[in-house]
Amino acid sequence: MKKALILTLAFFAYQPLNAQDLHFSQTAQTPLLINPGAAGVFDGWERVNINHRNQWLGAGTQFMTTSIAADVNLWKSDFNDRAHAGLGVMFYNDIGGDSRFGSQVGSLTLSGIVPMGRSGHILSAGVQGGFGQRKADLSNVTFMNQWDGSSFDPNILSGEANTVTSFAYMDASAGLYYVYDGGQNTFARNEDFKFQLGVAGYHLNRPELKYTNGVSTDRLHRKFVANAGVVADIPATVFAIDGSVVQFVQGGHYETLLGMMLRYRFENATKITGNSHDAFVGLGCYARIRDGIIPSIMVDWRGFQFGMSYDITLSALRNAYRGGSLEFSLSYVNRNDALFKTRGRRL
Repeated sequence: MKKALILTLAFFAYQPLNAQDLHFSQTAQTPLLINPGAAGVFDGWERVNINHRNQWLGAGTQFMTTSIAADVNLWKSDFNDRAHAGLGVMFYNDIGGDSRFGSQVGSLTLSGIVPMGRSGHILSAGVQGGFGQRKADLSNVTFMNQWDGSSFDPNILSGEANTVTSFAYMDASAGLYYVYDGGQNTFARNEDFKFQLGVAGYHLNRPELKYTNGVSTDRLHRKFVANAGVVADIPATVFAIDGSVVQFVQGGHYETLLGMMLRYRFENATKITGNSHDAFVGLGCYARIRDGIIPSIMVDWRGFQFGMSYDITLSALRNAYRGGSLEFSLSYVNRNDALFKTRGRRL
């Protein structure tokens, strides 16, 4: 029965990959996977993000995704009041199941960023080009025709090919991104307000997928992403609200992820000199509509941000495995007071 369960999970893991991408629950920590226009749009000079997700714990096999990304802003002024560019690179490895079905993708992102004076409004447009590869090995997978009446017998010939053709493809994506940072317009403590809104399209060229030799008519569906987020201080307190919603549409699949986090600020930023930034710990919960809930914790201190979340499945999928999905994120932003180096004043 264990092998039957593994086969079932491998099947369902394999099929959606023709239409759906990998995903992380901590979407704020994967900006280049949400919108190419987000490259270079952040408070600082350079940014590095590392994400790891171990999905379906207790399934009897491994489904793991790891992403590493870095982006910088080029020709940005200290006051962020003139047009500049963003440049980002990203690599992710997504692999799972006894078939070791996997996707490896590398991409380069370029964005144009236009601050609207010193009003706090920023508009950005980005394009992303990538190179991907998919492969699998079916030698450790059992099939229904290997069932002998009481168990799966791997010595029974399945009649199936023992490998899936490895293939590579080119990918193209683009997005628009808007940010309003009210903190640029006030020196008052506890009055910061930030809002972001974005729309993006991924796999716009619909890459061809060649899982078997011969002519293939299967293509990767375009994915459209809309996201919105707000961070607002609660006046006269050390708390802030951090809320977000992300909508994914790909082929006939829809995914809605929304939630909120309460931040506790344990270190205040200096509003005039900028020599220090807010440090906080956040606790919250997100929901994947019609699927599950995601308790989360986040710690931000001196440019480092660490996040941990755990997906608790509430949908019928919980009948196929025990346990949820554990996810970690770690990022570092080189700000004016960076630990490893300090930027001079830029004019």
